[in-house]
Formats: sequence, C-alpha cells, structure tokens
Amino acid sequence: MSTSTPQVRTNDGIETTTGGVGRWWVYLAVAVGGTWAFWLPAMALGVRFDSAVGLVLLLVGLTVPGVAGIAFVYLVYDERGRADFWNRVVNPRRIGLRWLVVILLVPLGIAVLAGVMDLLFGGTGPTWGEGVTEFGVNPLAILPALFFATLPPILEELGWRGYALDRLQLKWSALSASLILGVVWSLWHLPLFFIGGTHQHDVVGFATMSFWLFMAGIVALSFAFTWIYNNTERSIIGIVVLHGWVNFTAEIIVVPDPAYYALWFLLAGAIVAIWGAKTMTTADEVPHPPLPTSP
Repeated sequence: MSTSTPQVRTNDGIETTTGGVGRWWVYLAVAVGGTWAFWLPAMALGVRFDSAVGLVLLLVGLTVPGVAGIAFVYLVYDERGRADFWNRVVNPRRIGLRWLVVILLVPLGIAVLAGVMDLLFGGTGPTWGEGVTEFGVNPLAILPALFFATLPPILEELGWRGYALDRLQLKWSALSASLILGVVWSLWHLPLFFIGGTHQHDVVGFATMSFWLFMAGIVALSFAFTWIYNNTERSIIGIVVLHGWVNFTAEIIVVPDPAYYALWFLLAGAIVAIWGAKTMTTADEVPHPPLPTSP
C-alpha cells in the first residue's frame, strides 16, 4: 500500500491535500492567530507600540501574514506553483501600463474627491498630513508615511492576496472571496485599537464612528484589491504598490472619514455592477488555478 502524500493537480502545480492544509480557512486562522499572539500580550501588559519592546512586537506581528503565506505556498504547491508565486512578486510586466495608471489614480482620486465632497457640504475640505506640513522644518516627519507605504503592505500582501485570495477564489466567487478576506483582514487590525502608540488607538479610538468606518472600509478596500489583483494576472507586486499608495495618500491628504470610506464603498459597488460578482474581470474565469481535479 502506498503511503505517499495524496495530491491533486492544478494549473499552478501539485497541491497536497493531507490534513486539509490547503483549505483557505487554515491559512487565515494561522495569519490572524499568529499576529494576535504578539499583539495581545502587548495589549494585556500595557506596552505601547512606540516603545522599543512594543515596536518589536508590532513588527513581528506584522510579519506573520506574509511569512505564513510563503510557508503555505511551499506546503501546498509544487515547484511550478512556487515559481509562479515568486514571479508574481517580482515581475512588474503582469501589471501593464493601464492597470498601473488605475493603481496610482484610484487612491489619489478618492482622497481628492472626498475632500471636494466635504467642501461642497460645508466642511473644511482636504488638508495636508503632518508629514507634509512639518517636512520643511523636520524632514524626518515624512518617515511614518513612508513606513506605512512600504513595510506593512509588503509583509501583509505576500499572504492576504499572495496566497489567501487564490485559495478563496478556488471555492468562492470574487465577490464572496473579497467579503470573506475583507472581514478577516478588518478583524486582524482589532488589537491595534487597544494598544497605545498606534493610529487606531491614538487617533481613531475604539467603538467611535471612525472605528466603524475604518473596520467596514477595509472590507470595501478588499473588493478594490481583488479587482486589481484579478485584472493584473494575480500580480502580488501590483497589490503591494496599491496597498502602499492607499496608505501613503491617506497619510499625506487628510479628509473626513465618512466621505472617504463612502467613496470606497461606491467603488466596490461599481466594480461588482460593471465587472460582475463572479470574476470582477471581463473574463469568464479569474486567472487562478481551477478547482482541483484528479490527475
């Protein structure tokens, strides 16, 4: 009797099925649980993330989605699947000029339009973030914006979109996959609202209107991320750029939360209405491995 690991073949290579390690919820449980294993102790002990110890806990927790994503790629896929993963990380040609323009214009356009909407309704409109207003006096003031535009997107997207979204779309439509991943991605941030030294704790606050807008807004962002991902040949580097640019524009252009997140929800609705719930593309199938079949 053979004792070799059961396998099924997909377009991205061979995936193992032993123990259900390839199931989408296993990765999500590891990603969230692994991050919270570092963030919850900080919360319980009252450690601030702007302290030395807190910064270490923050950064280690941030690495979990990406590190787990890479680990699951090597557990689930064969050499072809692993090569495909790294190609999606380093190959900018998957994005294409048209979608690069979309990636750059959408976050900026939403920030500017939200500021214009606020002006029209009698508000103060958009203002420059702290990193911009203080840059002339202290160039280091831009560092937080640069940090949020680089390291977190890389560490997160190697897992969220780099691994999890493919697994979800093997079973669910693009709409359902976006909703599931968006909810998990939103909840992943939850401990940050209870730890000093974070934007979520110091600026947004727990159970405020801004809190609910932030949590729901991440779900809306998930739809836009899936849309870009599916239309750029599953480009991970494209999603890293998008995530980083969303963070950077939010840091340098400050607009009221209601208008800002309302526009992301409108975009999510427009994506589904125009491109369809199944794939969010013009194709009948999203560019991922089909449902596993027997060799």
